[in-house]
Amino acid sequence: MKKLTSIIALAMSVAATDVVDAQSTPKRKQQNPYTLVYEGAITKNEKGKVNIYPVKYKLNGIEIAANVYTPANYDASKKYPAVAVAHPNGGIKEQTAGLYAQRLAEAGYITIAADAAYQGASGGEPRHTDKPASRIEDIRGMADFITQYAGVDTNRLGVLGICGGGGYTLKAAQSDKRFKAVATLSMFNSGEVRRNGFQNSQLNMIQERLKQASDARAQEAAGGKIIYAGVASITDAEIAKTTTDLYREGYEYYYRSHAHPNSTFLYTMSSLLDLMTWDANTNMDLINQPLLMMAGSKSDTKYMTDEAFPRATNAKNKELFLIEGATHIQTYWKPEYVSQAVNKLLSFYQKNL
Repeated sequence: MKKLTSIIALAMSVAATDVVDAQSTPKRKQQNPYTLVYEGAITKNEKGKVNIYPVKYKLNGIEIAANVYTPANYDASKKYPAVAVAHPNGGIKEQTAGLYAQRLAEAGYITIAADAAYQGASGGEPRHTDKPASRIEDIRGMADFITQYAGVDTNRLGVLGICGGGGYTLKAAQSDKRFKAVATLSMFNSGEVRRNGFQNSQLNMIQERLKQASDARAQEAAGGKIIYAGVASITDAEIAKTTTDLYREGYEYYYRSHAHPNSTFLYTMSSLLDLMTWDANTNMDLINQPLLMMAGSKSDTKYMTDEAFPRATNAKNKELFLIEGATHIQTYWKPEYVSQAVNKLLSFYQKNL
């Protein structure tokens, strides 16, 4: 477990797995034609049911890969509310973002889940770049695309951000008023954690890590090898010894139970130059839309939701909803917690869209 402690501290919010060997991916997941890895995922499009449509579009010159979900008996001549779903750091559209997008589509919404630029099946180089400005633009890009989709009522567009996608969603909603209702699940403030360490565990290493990021940028500029932070692989024993629920359960989710070859726990070290000077909590007073923030009552990331929520002083009908008994990662997949979150989202969107 050489240097695992420091690696974990540098690692992404709970990002995902490095490229995994196909033999290690459960057979049921390999068989899904859309490579979806969540329970109950669509395996084929059928008339009268929720359908999925892989799409691609350009965003600032980069090709974005996304999945659009349409409700049962979708009729392009009618008008439907829509929701854009932003995935966790290191996660991809085939994991929890897709699960929530599908569940919302089952309730009558047109939804979109897109891979962030530089990540997943989307284009962009260097791979695994993770910069706040880009992630925020990804969310705006989903709004660009889905508001042009047949049947979408542009006046009834909501957004859901999960984990790191939640922090970026808060920032996107501060300025982009196309989003009429804003929700987060297990919000992760990427800037705060990259700067201070998870649970403020690296406050005495900020300047050292900024120097590492600066050196990595210099090496890239000189044409050298891209330096990555994060965890490329991990053993069962190392997972078991990981002390925080966030990372231990995150490794299990992304490396084992919901592994996908496009999902990675790596990000460019030079991304820290942007991440460490950014914070999801700034300008929260600019959110004047209805706001729902959800977190597991046992989540060790709950402190980030607790910090952000009271700063949204101008949000309408704002609510903090606790999913009793859930940890951060359990809100991604565990049926009883997913159902609680989805039911709350439905009441929120129905009221505010």
